Amino acid sequence: MSIGIVVPTLGERPEYLRESLASIRAAGTAHVAIVAPATFDASALLAEGLADEKIDETGRSLPEAINQGIAALASDVEYVGWLGDDDLLRPDAIGIAERELRRRVRVAAVYGRCDYIDAAGTTVWRNSSGRWAAPLLHVGPDLVPQPGSLIRRSAWQAVGGVRTDLGWAFDFDLFLKLSAVGRLHFIPVVLAAFRWHPGSLSVGQRRDSVREASQVRREHLPRWARVISVLWERPVQWATFRASALVERSSR
Repeated sequence: MSIGIVVPTLGERPEYLRESLASIRAAGTAHVAIVAPATFDASALLAEGLADEKIDETGRSLPEAINQGIAALASDVEYVGWLGDDDLLRPDAIGIAERELRRRVRVAAVYGRCDYIDAAGTTVWRNSSGRWAAPLLHVGPDLVPQPGSLIRRSAWQAVGGVRTDLGWAFDFDLFLKLSAVGRLHFIPVVLAAFRWHPGSLSVGQRRDSVREASQVRREHLPRWARVISVLWERPVQWATFRASALVERSSR
């Protein structure tokens, strides 16, 4: 099995979790590992073939669960990713992403377009930022969708996975680190759907999320650029809040 997908969950949204796992199976061939508290019973999901293993979570945060799950994957897994327990992959997304990574040996990770869906699964918006989302990371908002992205495992190991001291912007920080060891390649196909609802980590605590993203962006700038970054940080934060408000209005 050359691909490993980790699904971190607390098991509090069983209907979303089942839908998420089923979408991974429809997206291609991958080893699917659930990382959840020891008290979560995944036996039914394993028996139905929706997941291949359940790993008892040893940390206390989402980034720790992601790192733990990916570290536990077999050594022959070449490409890795994770999917939120309420998000979805689109059909053949894994196959499409794997083919691109095999063709482009200097690429550290691939990403595609991403739909935003509401609690009922209705599409309310589409992230169509495209190929310019990657170079924009250093000075603008994170428009590289994490759902649907697939990462070369050697690149993941080179940057040390996701930071566990971050609560929201750890995927943003990861993409910035990956862009330093290889290219981020855009695939012009919808690969995933991000579920926009109040219980979502980045939606429910949007203000803190935006502030943390600003902190991460500044940390990756050269020292001289941090001094003048205030010139664009406030406009970027305002634009991010504005975009999230529009999506929120659509989801209602």
